[in-house]
Amino acid sequence: MQVTTHRDRDQVLLYLRSKLTDLEDRSRRDNIRLLGIPEHEEGTGIQTFLGSVLPKLTSLDFDPPLEFQRAHRVGPKHSDTSLRPRPIIACLLRHNHARQILQTARKHGPFRIGQHDIRITADYSKDTNEQRKAFLALRPRLRQLGMKYGLFDPPECGSPITVYPKTSIIQTN
Repeated sequence: MQVTTHRDRDQVLLYLRSKLTDLEDRSRRDNIRLLGIPEHEEGTGIQTFLGSVLPKLTSLDFDPPLEFQRAHRVGPKHSDTSLRPRPIIACLLRHNHARQILQTARKHGPFRIGQHDIRITADYSKDTNEQRKAFLALRPRLRQLGMKYGLFDPPECGSPITVYPKTSIIQTN
C-alpha cells in the first residue's frame, strides 16, 4: 500500500485504526464486565466466586459448567471504601456462555448482591466505547422521531447501527 499524499496517509491511518479496533473487540468477545461487586466480596478466588454467583444471579443452568480462562479486577487497589468498586473482567472459556449471560443481563438486569446493584456488560475496546457513548446522544432524537434503532455487537457485525429498516455504519471520528 503506497501512500503518496497526506490525504492518502489519513485514509490509511483511519483504515488501520478501524482494523485494530475490530481485532481488539474480537479478542474481547468472550469477556464480560461486572460492575458494582464490592471489593473483597469474592474472597480469595475470583473465578470460584463468579462460578457460583453468576448462575444464581442470572438463573441460568450452564451445561457444561462455567469455566474461566481468567478473571481479575481492573485498575489499582484503593483503600477508600467509599469509592466505587473496581470492575471485574472475566474471560469465559465458552463463547456461548458469555452470550447467554449478556442476553440475560440485558433482559433482567441489573442484579442484586445484598444491598448492591450489579450490572453485567460486554467488554469493548476504548474506541468502541467512545462510539457507543456518542450514539447515546442520538437516541432521544431517534425516539422523538419515532424511529426504531439498535446497536449490534461489534465483534460479530462490524459496528453497524440499525435504524429500521435500513442498516448504516455511523462514524463518530
